[in-house]
Amino acid sequence: MKLSTFALILCGVLLNAAAQLSLKAGTRQLGVIGFDGQQGPVELAFNIGTQPWIVGGLACYVVSVALWIAALSRVDVMVAYPMLSIGYVVNAFIAWQFMGEALTMQRLVGIGVIMVGVVILSRG
Repeated sequence: MKLSTFALILCGVLLNAAAQLSLKAGTRQLGVIGFDGQQGPVELAFNIGTQPWIVGGLACYVVSVALWIAALSRVDVMVAYPMLSIGYVVNAFIAWQFMGEALTMQRLVGIGVIMVGVVILSRG
């Protein structure tokens, strides 16, 4: 895989990870979102659609999809798709560091397995 193609994939993956983290930050601002009738569907949609972190996360998704489409035009999906796992690794560490989520030994072992798998698949 060319370095430029890997960079394209990596940028798309990192933007996808940023989107997930932004959506999580947005839900922290909004609190628990339920469909329990306390808010009408229009009010709920307005609150979600105007939350800055959520809007930013959705924007990251849009750009990441454009990059992903460009990457898929250059490399097999069997090579590109496993690279999405890099996003899990990035998100796990950022969620642990900045959001206080647990990073247990079992999760660290899983992250290690993911990283080894990505390296193996990228060389194939």
